[in-house]
Amino acid sequence: MSETYTASVVGGTGFTGGELLRLLADHSAFDVVQATSRSDANRTIGHVHPNLRDLDLRFSKPDDLASVDVLFAATPHGVSMDQIDAFRDAADTVVDLSADFRLPDERYYDEYYDGHSRPELLEEATYALPELNRDALPGADLIASGGCNATATMLGLYPLVEAGILEPSDRTVVDVKVGSSEGGAGGGAASSHPERSGVVRPYAPTGHRHEAEIEAYLDRSVDFTVHAVDMIRGASATCHTFPEAAAAGELETVDLWTAFRDAYGDEPFVDLVAGGGGVYRYPEPKAVAGTNRAEIGFAAEDDRVVVFAAIDNMMKGSAGQAVHAANVALGLDETAGLDQRGLHPVGAP
Repeated sequence: MSETYTASVVGGTGFTGGELLRLLADHSAFDVVQATSRSDANRTIGHVHPNLRDLDLRFSKPDDLASVDVLFAATPHGVSMDQIDAFRDAADTVVDLSADFRLPDERYYDEYYDGHSRPELLEEATYALPELNRDALPGADLIASGGCNATATMLGLYPLVEAGILEPSDRTVVDVKVGSSEGGAGGGAASSHPERSGVVRPYAPTGHRHEAEIEAYLDRSVDFTVHAVDMIRGASATCHTFPEAAAAGELETVDLWTAFRDAYGDEPFVDLVAGGGGVYRYPEPKAVAGTNRAEIGFAAEDDRVVVFAAIDNMMKGSAGQAVHAANVALGLDETAGLDQRGLHPVGAP
Protein backbone atom coordinates (compact mmCIF):
# COMPACT_ATOMS: atom_id res chain seq x y z
CA MET A 1 0.00 0.00 0.00
CA SER A 2 1.37 3.43 -0.92
CA GLU A 3 2.15 5.97 1.77
CA THR A 4 -0.47 8.54 2.72
CA TYR A 5 0.41 12.06 3.85
CA THR A 6 -1.72 14.16 6.16
CA ALA A 7 -2.38 17.66 4.85
CA SER A 8 -3.89 20.95 5.94
CA VAL A 9 -4.99 24.02 4.02
CA VAL A 10 -4.51 27.37 5.75
CA GLY A 11 -6.82 29.95 4.23
CA GLY A 12 -9.32 27.44 2.95
CA THR A 13 -12.24 29.77 2.17
CA GLY A 14 -10.66 31.61 -0.78
CA PHE A 15 -10.98 30.48 -4.37
CA THR A 16 -7.48 28.97 -4.37
CA GLY A 17 -8.06 27.35 -0.98
CA GLY A 18 -11.17 25.72 -2.40
CA GLU A 19 -9.22 24.44 -5.39
CA LEU A 20 -6.61 22.96 -3.07
CA LEU A 21 -9.29 21.20 -1.05
CA ARG A 22 -10.90 19.86 -4.24
CA LEU A 23 -7.59 18.46 -5.49
CA LEU A 24 -6.41 17.05 -2.19
CA ALA A 25 -9.77 15.42 -1.40
CA ASP A 26 -9.47 13.31 -4.55
CA HIS A 27 -5.72 12.69 -4.24
CA SER A 28 -4.91 9.11 -3.31
CA ALA A 29 -1.80 10.08 -1.32
CA PHE A 30 -3.26 12.92 0.80
CA ASP A 31 -5.62 12.89 3.76
CA VAL A 32 -6.93 16.40 4.49
CA VAL A 33 -7.27 16.74 8.26
CA GLN A 34 -7.63 20.52 8.65
CA ALA A 35 -8.77 23.58 6.73
CA THR A 36 -8.60 26.94 8.48
CA SER A 37 -10.61 30.15 8.31
CA ARG A 38 -11.12 32.92 10.83
CA SER A 39 -14.35 34.14 9.24
CA ASP A 40 -15.99 30.73 8.76
CA ALA A 41 -14.63 28.72 11.68
CA ASN A 42 -16.89 25.78 12.64
CA ARG A 43 -18.81 25.94 9.36
CA THR A 44 -18.64 23.03 6.96
CA ILE A 45 -16.41 23.15 3.90
CA GLY A 46 -19.53 22.89 1.73
CA HIS A 47 -20.95 26.07 3.27
CA VAL A 48 -18.31 28.03 1.37
CA HIS A 49 -17.48 25.65 -1.48
CA PRO A 50 -20.73 24.04 -2.68
CA ASN A 51 -18.85 21.62 -4.95
CA LEU A 52 -17.32 20.10 -1.78
CA ARG A 53 -20.51 19.48 0.21
CA ASP A 54 -19.61 15.79 0.57
CA LEU A 55 -16.43 16.51 2.56
CA ASP A 56 -16.86 15.63 6.22
CA LEU A 57 -14.73 18.51 7.49
CA ARG A 58 -15.30 21.88 9.14
CA PHE A 59 -13.17 24.99 9.07
CA SER A 60 -11.16 25.65 12.20
CA LYS A 61 -9.40 28.77 13.38
CA PRO A 62 -5.75 29.03 12.29
CA ASP A 63 -4.50 29.67 15.84
CA ASP A 64 -4.29 25.96 16.60
CA LEU A 65 -2.65 24.26 13.63
CA ALA A 66 -2.82 20.51 13.36
CA SER A 67 0.42 18.56 13.11
CA VAL A 68 0.56 17.35 9.51
CA ASP A 69 3.00 16.12 6.91
CA VAL A 70 2.22 18.89 4.40
CA LEU A 71 0.73 22.33 5.02
CA PHE A 72 -0.59 24.32 2.05
CA ALA A 73 -0.86 28.05 2.76
CA ALA A 74 -3.40 29.87 0.56
CA THR A 75 -3.18 33.19 2.36
CA PRO A 76 -2.84 36.83 1.23
CA HIS A 77 0.59 38.32 0.70
CA GLY A 78 2.35 39.02 3.98
CA VAL A 79 0.68 36.34 6.09
CA SER A 80 3.05 33.46 5.38
CA MET A 81 6.21 35.42 6.07
CA ASP A 82 4.76 36.41 9.44
CA GLN A 83 3.48 32.92 10.28
CA ILE A 84 6.19 30.80 8.68
CA ASP A 85 7.65 29.57 11.98
CA ALA A 86 4.24 28.30 13.11
CA PHE A 87 3.69 26.68 9.71
CA ARG A 88 7.04 24.91 9.81
CA ASP A 89 6.48 23.79 13.40
CA ALA A 90 3.19 22.22 12.31
CA ALA A 91 4.37 20.51 9.12
CA ASP A 92 7.40 18.78 7.65
CA THR A 93 6.70 20.42 4.28
CA VAL A 94 5.17 23.85 3.70
CA VAL A 95 3.80 24.81 0.28
CA ASP A 96 3.09 28.54 0.11
CA LEU A 97 0.81 29.85 -2.63
CA SER A 98 1.35 33.55 -1.89
CA ALA A 99 4.17 35.72 -3.19
CA ASP A 100 5.98 35.62 0.13
CA PHE A 101 8.76 33.19 -0.77
CA ARG A 102 8.62 32.87 -4.55
CA LEU A 103 11.33 35.45 -5.27
CA PRO A 104 14.94 34.45 -4.53
CA ASP A 105 16.34 37.82 -3.48
CA GLU A 106 15.24 40.47 -0.99
CA ARG A 107 15.85 43.24 -3.52
CA TYR A 108 12.79 42.12 -5.51
CA TYR A 109 10.60 42.58 -2.45
CA ASP A 110 12.08 46.00 -1.81
CA GLU A 111 11.33 47.06 -5.39
CA TYR A 112 7.99 45.36 -6.10
CA TYR A 113 6.45 44.85 -2.65
CA ASP A 114 6.85 46.45 0.76
CA GLY A 115 10.01 44.65 1.74
CA HIS A 116 10.31 41.26 3.44
CA SER A 117 10.28 40.45 7.15
CA ARG A 118 12.11 37.07 6.82
CA PRO A 119 14.61 37.52 4.00
CA GLU A 120 16.98 34.94 5.50
CA LEU A 121 14.52 32.23 4.43
CA LEU A 122 14.40 33.17 0.76
CA GLU A 123 17.44 31.03 -0.06
CA GLU A 124 15.75 28.04 1.58
CA ALA A 125 12.60 28.28 -0.52
CA THR A 126 12.25 26.25 -3.72
CA TYR A 127 10.30 27.65 -6.65
CA ALA A 128 7.40 25.35 -7.45
CA LEU A 129 6.99 25.36 -11.25
CA PRO A 130 8.21 21.85 -12.19
CA GLU A 131 8.70 22.58 -15.89
CA LEU A 132 11.40 25.08 -14.93
CA ASN A 133 12.61 23.78 -11.59
CA ARG A 134 11.86 20.05 -11.32
CA ASP A 135 15.39 18.99 -10.38
CA ALA A 136 15.38 21.22 -7.27
CA LEU A 137 12.07 19.97 -5.88
CA PRO A 138 12.75 16.45 -4.53
CA GLY A 139 13.02 16.70 -0.74
CA ALA A 140 12.20 20.43 -0.64
CA ASP A 141 10.47 21.44 2.59
CA LEU A 142 9.61 25.08 1.81
CA ILE A 143 7.99 25.34 -1.63
CA ALA A 144 6.81 28.60 -3.18
CA SER A 145 4.16 28.38 -5.88
CA GLY A 146 4.45 30.79 -8.80
CA GLY A 147 2.20 33.67 -9.79
CA CYS A 148 -0.35 32.87 -12.50
CA ASN A 149 0.60 35.65 -14.93
CA ALA A 150 4.29 34.88 -14.56
CA THR A 151 3.62 31.15 -14.93
CA ALA A 152 1.83 31.59 -18.26
CA THR A 153 4.50 33.97 -19.53
CA MET A 154 7.46 31.84 -18.50
CA LEU A 155 5.98 28.64 -19.88
CA GLY A 156 5.62 30.44 -23.19
CA LEU A 157 9.10 31.95 -23.29
CA TYR A 158 11.13 29.20 -21.62
CA PRO A 159 11.72 27.08 -24.78
CA LEU A 160 13.12 30.09 -26.67
CA VAL A 161 15.38 30.97 -23.76
CA GLU A 162 16.53 27.39 -23.20
CA ALA A 163 17.34 26.95 -26.91
CA GLY A 164 19.33 30.18 -27.01
CA ILE A 165 16.96 31.68 -29.57
CA LEU A 166 15.89 34.54 -27.30
CA GLU A 167 18.85 36.44 -25.89
CA PRO A 168 18.61 38.71 -22.81
CA SER A 169 19.08 41.75 -25.04
CA ASP A 170 16.22 40.78 -27.38
CA ARG A 171 13.10 42.83 -26.70
CA THR A 172 10.02 40.97 -25.45
CA VAL A 173 6.57 42.51 -25.05
CA VAL A 174 4.01 40.51 -23.07
CA ASP A 175 0.27 41.10 -22.87
CA VAL A 176 -1.68 38.93 -20.43
CA LYS A 177 -5.47 38.62 -20.25
CA VAL A 178 -6.81 37.27 -16.94
CA GLY A 179 -10.14 36.24 -15.44
CA SER A 180 -11.84 37.74 -12.42
CA SER A 181 -10.87 34.88 -10.08
CA GLU A 182 -7.34 36.33 -10.03
CA GLY A 183 -8.71 39.04 -7.73
CA GLY A 184 -9.68 36.42 -5.15
CA ALA A 185 -12.92 35.89 -3.27
CA GLY A 186 -12.64 39.42 -1.87
CA GLY A 187 -11.60 41.10 -5.10
CA GLY A 188 -13.59 44.28 -4.44
CA ALA A 189 -15.63 46.52 -6.69
CA ALA A 190 -13.45 46.08 -9.78
CA SER A 191 -14.13 42.34 -9.74
CA SER A 192 -17.88 42.52 -9.17
CA HIS A 193 -19.90 41.16 -12.08
CA PRO A 194 -21.55 44.44 -13.18
CA GLU A 195 -18.16 46.15 -13.35
CA ARG A 196 -16.26 43.23 -14.84
CA SER A 197 -18.78 42.07 -17.43
CA GLY A 198 -17.84 42.94 -20.99
CA VAL A 199 -14.55 44.64 -20.18
CA VAL A 200 -11.05 44.46 -21.57
CA ARG A 201 -9.49 46.63 -18.88
CA PRO A 202 -5.75 47.28 -18.47
CA TYR A 203 -5.10 47.19 -14.74
CA ALA A 204 -1.32 46.88 -14.68
CA PRO A 205 0.02 48.76 -17.73
CA THR A 206 3.55 48.85 -16.30
CA GLY A 207 5.43 47.66 -13.26
CA HIS A 208 3.40 44.51 -12.54
CA ARG A 209 4.86 42.52 -9.65
CA HIS A 210 5.16 39.38 -11.75
CA GLU A 211 7.85 41.08 -13.81
CA ALA A 212 10.18 40.33 -10.91
CA GLU A 213 9.44 36.61 -11.16
CA ILE A 214 10.12 36.55 -14.89
CA GLU A 215 13.39 38.42 -14.40
CA ALA A 216 14.45 36.12 -11.58
CA TYR A 217 13.78 32.80 -13.31
CA LEU A 218 14.28 33.60 -16.99
CA ASP A 219 17.12 36.09 -16.43
CA ARG A 220 15.64 38.81 -18.62
CA SER A 221 13.34 41.80 -18.44
CA VAL A 222 10.09 42.05 -20.38
CA ASP A 223 7.66 44.85 -21.22
CA PHE A 224 4.63 43.52 -19.37
CA THR A 225 0.96 44.55 -19.32
CA VAL A 226 -2.05 42.79 -17.81
CA HIS A 227 -5.70 43.18 -18.83
CA ALA A 228 -8.77 42.14 -16.88
CA VAL A 229 -11.27 40.50 -19.26
CA ASP A 230 -14.75 39.04 -19.02
CA MET A 231 -14.00 35.49 -17.95
CA ILE A 232 -13.81 33.83 -14.54
CA ARG A 233 -10.97 31.36 -14.94
CA GLY A 234 -7.96 31.67 -17.15
CA ALA A 235 -4.76 33.50 -18.00
CA SER A 236 -3.69 33.98 -21.61
CA ALA A 237 -0.23 35.38 -22.35
CA THR A 238 0.67 36.75 -25.78
CA CYS A 239 4.43 37.27 -25.96
CA HIS A 240 5.87 39.31 -28.83
CA THR A 241 9.56 38.48 -29.10
CA PHE A 242 12.14 39.92 -31.49
CA PRO A 243 15.07 37.48 -31.60
CA GLU A 244 18.21 38.77 -33.26
CA ALA A 245 18.40 35.48 -35.16
CA ALA A 246 14.99 36.15 -36.70
CA ALA A 247 15.96 39.67 -37.74
CA ALA A 248 19.09 38.25 -39.40
CA GLY A 249 17.06 35.67 -41.32
CA GLU A 250 18.73 32.83 -39.45
CA LEU A 251 15.64 31.39 -37.73
CA GLU A 252 13.44 28.79 -39.42
CA THR A 253 10.10 27.38 -38.33
CA VAL A 254 11.75 24.01 -37.80
CA ASP A 255 14.07 25.65 -35.24
CA LEU A 256 11.05 26.83 -33.28
CA TRP A 257 9.36 23.44 -33.36
CA THR A 258 12.61 21.84 -32.20
CA ALA A 259 12.89 24.28 -29.29
CA PHE A 260 9.34 23.74 -28.09
CA ARG A 261 9.41 19.98 -28.53
CA ASP A 262 12.76 19.68 -26.75
CA ALA A 263 11.38 21.69 -23.82
CA TYR A 264 7.96 20.08 -23.52
CA GLY A 265 7.95 16.78 -25.40
CA ASP A 266 8.04 14.78 -22.15
CA GLU A 267 6.05 17.17 -19.96
CA PRO A 268 2.82 15.57 -18.68
CA PHE A 269 0.89 18.84 -18.43
CA VAL A 270 1.98 20.84 -21.49
CA ASP A 271 0.35 20.60 -24.92
CA LEU A 272 1.72 22.28 -28.04
CA VAL A 273 -1.06 24.01 -29.98
CA ALA A 274 0.36 25.96 -32.89
CA GLY A 275 -1.89 26.76 -35.81
CA GLY A 276 -3.38 23.39 -36.62
CA GLY A 277 -6.88 22.78 -37.92
CA GLY A 278 -10.25 23.26 -36.28
CA VAL A 279 -11.71 26.08 -34.22
CA TYR A 280 -9.08 26.08 -31.46
CA ARG A 281 -5.94 26.65 -33.49
CA TYR A 282 -3.93 28.38 -30.75
CA PRO A 283 -3.84 28.14 -26.94
CA GLU A 284 -7.18 28.90 -25.31
CA PRO A 285 -7.93 29.27 -21.56
CA LYS A 286 -11.40 27.83 -22.10
CA ALA A 287 -9.89 24.52 -23.21
CA VAL A 288 -7.86 24.05 -20.02
CA ALA A 289 -10.36 25.39 -17.46
CA GLY A 290 -10.37 23.25 -14.33
CA THR A 291 -7.18 21.42 -15.29
CA ASN A 292 -3.49 21.61 -14.51
CA ARG A 293 -2.67 21.70 -18.22
CA ALA A 294 -0.96 24.46 -20.17
CA GLU A 295 -1.34 25.03 -23.88
CA ILE A 296 1.62 26.62 -25.67
CA GLY A 297 1.82 27.79 -29.28
CA PHE A 298 3.68 30.16 -31.56
CA ALA A 299 3.64 31.94 -34.90
CA ALA A 300 6.55 33.63 -36.73
CA GLU A 301 6.73 36.56 -39.11
CA ASP A 302 9.85 38.35 -40.37
CA ASP A 303 11.75 39.49 -37.25
CA ARG A 304 9.00 38.56 -34.78
CA VAL A 305 8.07 35.33 -32.99
CA VAL A 306 4.74 35.49 -31.20
CA VAL A 307 4.29 32.94 -28.42
CA PHE A 308 0.91 32.11 -26.86
CA ALA A 309 0.34 30.41 -23.51
CA ALA A 310 -2.97 29.55 -21.87
CA ILE A 311 -3.57 28.19 -18.36
CA ASP A 312 -6.25 28.07 -15.70
CA ASN A 313 -4.98 30.71 -13.29
CA MET A 314 -6.26 28.86 -10.22
CA MET A 315 -4.93 25.48 -11.33
CA LYS A 316 -1.69 25.57 -13.32
CA GLY A 317 -1.23 29.11 -12.05
CA SER A 318 -1.76 28.26 -8.37
CA ALA A 319 -3.34 25.22 -6.68
CA GLY A 320 -2.55 22.68 -9.39
CA GLN A 321 1.04 23.87 -9.59
CA ALA A 322 1.33 23.59 -5.80
CA VAL A 323 0.07 20.00 -5.75
CA HIS A 324 2.27 19.12 -8.75
CA ALA A 325 5.31 20.47 -6.91
CA ALA A 326 4.36 18.65 -3.71
CA ASN A 327 4.07 15.40 -5.67
CA VAL A 328 7.60 15.85 -6.98
CA ALA A 329 8.98 16.91 -3.60
CA LEU A 330 7.53 13.84 -1.89
CA GLY A 331 8.56 11.38 -4.59
CA LEU A 332 5.00 10.65 -5.71
CA ASP A 333 3.82 10.15 -9.25
CA GLU A 334 3.88 13.79 -10.33
CA THR A 335 0.54 13.52 -12.11
CA ALA A 336 -1.25 12.11 -9.04
CA GLY A 337 -4.48 13.94 -8.30
CA LEU A 338 -4.10 16.11 -11.39
CA ASP A 339 -5.53 14.00 -14.19
CA GLN A 340 -8.63 16.15 -14.75
CA ARG A 341 -9.45 16.81 -18.40
CA GLY A 342 -11.08 19.96 -19.65
CA LEU A 343 -14.72 20.04 -20.76
CA HIS A 344 -16.04 20.68 -24.26
CA PRO A 345 -18.32 22.42 -24.83
CA VAL A 346 -18.20 24.57 -21.73
CA GLY A 347 -19.38 28.05 -20.80
CA ALA A 348 -17.04 30.97 -20.30
CA PRO A 349 -14.36 29.75 -17.87
